[in-house]
Amino acid sequence: MSETQAHKERSSRSGKEHPPAKESFVQRWSLKLMRRLDWYVLGKFMSTFFSSIVLIIFIVIVFDISEKIEDFLHHDLSLETIVFDYYFNFVPYFVNLFSALFTFIAVIFFTSRMASRTEIVAILSTGISFRRFLVPYLVGATLIAGTSLYLSNWLIPRANKARLAFEAKYVGSGTHLHNTGRNIHREIDPGVMAYIQQYDVQDSTGYQFALEKFKGMDMYYKLTAEEILWSEARQQWLVLHYFARYFNGPTERWENGDSLWLKLNMVPKDFESAESVKESMTWGELNRYIEAEGQKGSDAVQKYQIEKHKRIVFPFATFILTLIGVSLSSRKVRGGIGLHLGLGIAIAFTYILFMQVFASFAEASVMPAYIALWVPNILFGLLAIYLLRKAPK
Repeated sequence: MSETQAHKERSSRSGKEHPPAKESFVQRWSLKLMRRLDWYVLGKFMSTFFSSIVLIIFIVIVFDISEKIEDFLHHDLSLETIVFDYYFNFVPYFVNLFSALFTFIAVIFFTSRMASRTEIVAILSTGISFRRFLVPYLVGATLIAGTSLYLSNWLIPRANKARLAFEAKYVGSGTHLHNTGRNIHREIDPGVMAYIQQYDVQDSTGYQFALEKFKGMDMYYKLTAEEILWSEARQQWLVLHYFARYFNGPTERWENGDSLWLKLNMVPKDFESAESVKESMTWGELNRYIEAEGQKGSDAVQKYQIEKHKRIVFPFATFILTLIGVSLSSRKVRGGIGLHLGLGIAIAFTYILFMQVFASFAEASVMPAYIALWVPNILFGLLAIYLLRKAPK
């Protein structure tokens, strides 16, 4: 037997390597207690969140039915069609839209009740730190944020296609199109630029049209027209009252006329803009659309950039609002749940206001979308850090 093995055997006999039985029992008890507390807090979190969401969904559905009941009766829709074709696709959209807000309210509600019953004081008095107490909250926020991220970028866009198609067919809303605005610039082919001062989607007509063709930096053709119309039968554009100029070095010739047919690499769908269209694009489709529109020089890119970043910003806000909610409601105060809910709702609506203001900055191109939409999260993230430092330890 080697000296090392002999030493281990003597140590084993003497019992010096065995930890004290009391320490082992305390460790096992602490771990068991923490597991129970984690499941208790997480269960309270998720049950309060889902019960509040279910309650508000029923209320919203009742109001929505009362608003659309005449359309449903007019088209003689069956209950199965209404439920499965519309409301099954409407509910995920609504749940995800307000998931961060209801997470915040749920956290404040059940944490305030725990604080009023002195449960949080009892938990912290066992030696558990406030940071460790936050773990089940962060787990719950991760589950909700991850689900929201998946819903926003993959499931809901597919559901929105069915929902918007139903609304367009039976309700008359949904994918209602409107003018894309003024001063539309597009590169429809390499070296070919198209300009429309204003485009009317309703009759596929553009006003004050211009077409320019370049070789390198030199323009060799320019056409202007008062109107441009799309012919579905011919799959071509008809320009009215046009004037065309041809450049060949120092020489120039021109022609004009009442009408001219043009085959261009653009169709009316390129100019259609619906606020609901971007809601029906998955993450991959939205990125491809932004890239394609950016190459065309479309002024609609900013709106789709805003939609893209919103799908990330709102799930991330779940963590920030959860931390703010715990920090606010974990202290036992005289006002109780009512005071906590009042403060929470005020902060939630302030957050929504900030998000709308900075989104409008992005829409007006005052700030890039990836900066404007993250500013509220940064500001409220700093507020969350401050409140966590002031929370009971």
